[in-house]
Amino acid sequence: ALPEKKMVFKGLVTNKEDMDKLMLTPLIHYPVLGGSALITFEKAEVAQRIIEVKEHMVELSYGEELEEVDRCRMQVQAGPVEVPLPSALEMGLIQSCRSILVSDLPSLGIPDEGLLDKLELFFSKTKNGGGEVESREFLDDSGQVVLTFVQDGVVERLIARGHVEVPIGKGKYKLKISPHVNGDITNLQLQPSCCPRTVLLSGIPNVLGEEPMRDALEIHFQKSSRGGGEVDALAYVPAGRLGVAVFTEDSG
Repeated sequence: ALPEKKMVFKGLVTNKEDMDKLMLTPLIHYPVLGGSALITFEKAEVAQRIIEVKEHMVELSYGEELEEVDRCRMQVQAGPVEVPLPSALEMGLIQSCRSILVSDLPSLGIPDEGLLDKLELFFSKTKNGGGEVESREFLDDSGQVVLTFVQDGVVERLIARGHVEVPIGKGKYKLKISPHVNGDITNLQLQPSCCPRTVLLSGIPNVLGEEPMRDALEIHFQKSSRGGGEVDALAYVPAGRLGVAVFTEDSG
C-alpha cells in the first residue's frame, strides 16, 4: 500500500462550459475520375479485405440458367482512398472593437429576420448598455449572431456583463455575449489519411448504364463469399466524365 500523503492542487480550475474551443470538421472534396467508383462498407474490416485482394472479377450478367459462354465479367482494381487531413493549424486572430457575438439563442420557431430585428431593437438602446447597430448577421451553421455597432466603447460594456437578459416574444432569455474574433490561417500542415471504410474501384469499362453498373458492383461486393459485406454507399462515375465526392467526419 502507498503511504498517505497530503497534496495541494495549485492548478487553474475552469468551468468546462466557459472554455474556448476550436472545432475542426473535415469537409473534403475528393475528385473521382471516369471509370471509377467509391464504395463505402458498413464495417472497416470488409474494406480492408477488398483492398488486400486488389483485383476483382465482377459478374455483369446474373442468372443460374446462363451458360459459361454467355456470362459477362469485368476486372476492376481496388485501392485505398487517401484524403489530406490537417495535422497542424495556426491562425492569426484579431478581436473586433465594434462587434460582439451573441449566443445561447432560443429556438422559438420565428424567422431569422424577425429574431435579428428583436436583437437589434434591444441592443440599440443605451439603457440596455448598447448603441446604434450598424449591421447584424447569423453565422452559418452556428446559431450565433454577430452584431456590429457604429460607436466605439459599446462592445467593452457588453462583454464585461457576459450575459444579458433579452425579451423575445412572451419570455425573457439569458443570452451570452462574447468577443467577436476574426482570423486568417497562417500555417496549415496536412497529412494523408486512409478512409477506413471506403474503397476506390478503378478500371471500370463503360459497358453498362449508370444504374445497372451500380447495381452490379453492389451485388458483387456485398457477397460475403467474395470477401464483401453490407454496403453503406456507392458512387459510380462512368468513363469520360468527372465527379467529386465529399467526405465528412465518420460518426460511426
